[in-house]
Amino acid sequence: MTNRMARCESAGAEWQEGFMMPQTMTIKENPAKQGRMANLELLRCVAMMMVIVLHYLGKGGLLADLTRENLGGGEMAAWLLESFCIVAVNVYMFISGYFLSMSSFKLSRLIQLWLQVWVYSVGFGLAGALSGVLTGVDFDAHYILTLIFPISMGHYWFMTAYVFLYLLFPFLGMAVQRMTRQQLQAAVGLLLFTFCILKSVLPVRLGLDGQGYDCLWYICVFMAAAYVRRFGVPVLQKKGAGAVMYAGCCLLAFGGTFLLRYLYLRTGSLGRMIQMCLDYNHVLPFLASVGLFGLFSNIHVRGTWAGIISRVAPYTLGIYLLHENLGIRYAWQKWLGADKAAEAMSQGGILAAGRMAAWTAFAVVCVFVCGILVDVVRKWLFGILHKGLLHVGAYKGLVAGIEKTDEYFRVKGNA
Repeated sequence: MTNRMARCESAGAEWQEGFMMPQTMTIKENPAKQGRMANLELLRCVAMMMVIVLHYLGKGGLLADLTRENLGGGEMAAWLLESFCIVAVNVYMFISGYFLSMSSFKLSRLIQLWLQVWVYSVGFGLAGALSGVLTGVDFDAHYILTLIFPISMGHYWFMTAYVFLYLLFPFLGMAVQRMTRQQLQAAVGLLLFTFCILKSVLPVRLGLDGQGYDCLWYICVFMAAAYVRRFGVPVLQKKGAGAVMYAGCCLLAFGGTFLLRYLYLRTGSLGRMIQMCLDYNHVLPFLASVGLFGLFSNIHVRGTWAGIISRVAPYTLGIYLLHENLGIRYAWQKWLGADKAAEAMSQGGILAAGRMAAWTAFAVVCVFVCGILVDVVRKWLFGILHKGLLHVGAYKGLVAGIEKTDEYFRVKGNA
């Protein structure tokens, strides 16, 4: 009975850790390299800050219509900032693939993730609607269903894609761990050609192009990260190469976007293609995300900062689940000065760009800190609830069964 209780507490403790943390801890790193793991946790935090920037600019009305004839300096700066932050989602998934590819499927992780998403979806979705904060969405039966079934209804598109990817992980993970270098190269190459390179060179929108908002694209990113984890990429190990790759691809994406805009304004064609270079599954944002990963993989973070970053990073998913909740998705930008930033941008000049950047930075700090604090409370409440439920026989048996399933996949996956 003692051993069974210990197993229940062990499995339950993992549920409390929050999204991503169990992935990091499953990698058996040399203690001397633990400081280097903090660099990837730092990248996770940076990527989430970039996500906030994207949502502040886009949903805050700060990205000017590219079909307009004249754009001011502030509006150009907003699109430049968008180009440098568009890598965020790819980076977040790349980090997940990097860790997941050498770990095992865990039912406990999947359940914990679903519970975390569900609590945010229902809790803040209802709070936003009942408090009158809800804007941009109707409070109807569809809204209620979206809150109750957040994964199936696509409340958070990223989480829907991620959960479906994780359900495929028992197949993908085992395949990756058994593939030779040449096999994995061929598989990654075929996936990227089909879902990334082809759409990047054709002057048309392909019918099945999800623009990177689907599970298929994240399978590509997962496989690419798995290759980097297993075999490495020499160019990413060179000092400064990642920074050049990241900055260069972001600038090319920005330039490509405005080149397409120029062609549209002159010819009236390619209107649907103007933002193609900023699609998640375009080759430039993808390569930029790989470059940023390479940049941070060569950074050494040790001491107190490593500890702080490693403690904060597991809560970053809570930031996303909070600020992208339907209940407040289209409201928080105004609370944090998006209308004032837009007013400043309309005045034109370098000062307009500076004011826009200042308001954006303010919003990022506020959302990041608030999201972390909320998820800390969420984890604390989960911990209390778990400890209380362990005294219920049915729950204790359920936790033991889930832990047993985790063990089965761990043994089989690493055989």
